[in-house]
Amino acid sequence: MNGVPKFRIPHILKELPFVYSDSPFSKLSSFIDVSYYYSQRARFSAPGSAVDLRNDGNLCELAKRFRIARNDAQSALLEYFHSTRGLPFLDAENMSKNAPEFFDSLTKRVFVKDDNRIGSALTRFLRYHPVNEFEPFFESIGLEPSEYSSYLPRNLMFLNEDQLLLSNYHALCDYGIPRNRIGRIYKEATEVFRFGHGVLNSKLQFFKNLELKQSLIIKIVASCPYLLTGKTNQELIDFLHRLKELGIENDWLENHISIDDLYNLEHILQLMSFLSDFGLSHGIQKKVYIRHPCLLLELSGHATFSLISFLVKFGCKLEDIQNVFLHFPKVSVSKFVTNLHNCCKFLDEIGMPIPDIGSIVRMHSTILGSCELKTVNSLLTLLNCGKEMACKIVRENPEVLKTWVLHVRVKPIQEVKRTLRVRTVKTDFLSSLGFEENSKEMELAFRKLRGKGLELHERFDSLVKMGLSREEATQMVKSTPQILNQSKEVIEAKLNFFVEEMGYSLSDILTHPRTISYAVERVKLRLEMYKWLRKKRMVDEKLALSTLLASSDKKFLMSHVNSHPEAVEYWKRLRRKVYSSKPENSSL
Repeated sequence: MNGVPKFRIPHILKELPFVYSDSPFSKLSSFIDVSYYYSQRARFSAPGSAVDLRNDGNLCELAKRFRIARNDAQSALLEYFHSTRGLPFLDAENMSKNAPEFFDSLTKRVFVKDDNRIGSALTRFLRYHPVNEFEPFFESIGLEPSEYSSYLPRNLMFLNEDQLLLSNYHALCDYGIPRNRIGRIYKEATEVFRFGHGVLNSKLQFFKNLELKQSLIIKIVASCPYLLTGKTNQELIDFLHRLKELGIENDWLENHISIDDLYNLEHILQLMSFLSDFGLSHGIQKKVYIRHPCLLLELSGHATFSLISFLVKFGCKLEDIQNVFLHFPKVSVSKFVTNLHNCCKFLDEIGMPIPDIGSIVRMHSTILGSCELKTVNSLLTLLNCGKEMACKIVRENPEVLKTWVLHVRVKPIQEVKRTLRVRTVKTDFLSSLGFEENSKEMELAFRKLRGKGLELHERFDSLVKMGLSREEATQMVKSTPQILNQSKEVIEAKLNFFVEEMGYSLSDILTHPRTISYAVERVKLRLEMYKWLRKKRMVDEKLALSTLLASSDKKFLMSHVNSHPEAVEYWKRLRRKVYSSKPENSSL
């Protein structure tokens, strides 16, 4: 026997219950015990989803590491609030799942020895250590511990002991107000939760009597809790009346009021009255509010008051402020004001005189408010120039600030100078055609025009040379600036083709100047097809050039060709003929 090796008993066998070897069910019993053990061990040992048996200890730590442990603990807490304490199920569920600070502080006090019984451990703890139910309640409705500490009753621990609180809380929940927004109502209008039976419902009925949708009432109550007290109902009536006077429907308010913000209707009404007294007509106010709701609603109008104050200090008049409002960029008002401050500080740091800064603020407020500029030192390094040169560049062309914002590559000073020269030449050219400087029309032309100043003049002159009057050529360029992106030779060749080969007159081109921008093959194919269709009396004889040329081939075929089998065949033959005759390397 001494030669027989001794085997250590595996740890798992020590934990199995004793089974008599001579029992007929010994093998089956062993299998059942082992399989149960392994199933439980697998449940709590799967990576990232359960708890390892050896990780006993603080329940809070286990809950943070393992989701299944947290779920078990929350289920036990739900069972305690609902079954033991008798709270409604939805209240108990909200308190058990949406009070993380309370949950952590509670579970830190619970020690778990057997991870299979996490719920039992918490239930046993709660049996001998009842909790102050007002803490998870206040946290679950959206209040932080630092906010609700002053609201905790001194002589109460259980929610059922404060029926007024629960009654008014349930009235708000039943009306559809999100539970996590009710905490702010409690904070801003605590007296609402001391209303007697039926009082809160009568307050809510007031909003219904104003013929407001329930979805809008929910937003108003959550964002203006003080209205529930009933002391300032006239403010809401006046606000809705003012919007109605401007022609703004309640749907606009519902779309733009945010349940996450707090509003003071008195301050908003003050802003509306101020703008009316300042000289903004009802029509302008309506446009401003509809296009940019933030100007009326953000911070209850305080942000807009700050903006107006800033602009007035720099000498802006009603027309300037009105222009800023109508062309307000897609940023918050607070961000716009911050950018304005920073841009003025930037201009001051590069040595620009105060009168010049004021002039730029008055004429280019929207640019300054849209730009989040780099710091002066980093910008001068990238430009490789001094403050005097930077100041000169901004004074000559304030729009260059758009290229000096954060996260945008800054061009060296030589490139900036070249850009300024090109812009100056283009400005002179467009001004000679009657474009108003700094107008939207000129900005649109800038974006679409390509070429040097001399080339643009030559291309424009080619239109006049071909027989158009200067006024007619100017009209064409204003409506379709991109026609000057072609060389003068191409423009002359296309006009000759249109007049001499296709048989149209120059006055026809005035109805659709974009004709010159199309490829010759496109124009020839469409007009030849139209001539054939007109000869066959298949189409109207007075179709406009824009109707024939502007649409895609697919739409043109659907509208004029596909309904006639003979026309489809002719289109195919004509298309092969037109495109087979196209000269190689043609630029037309």
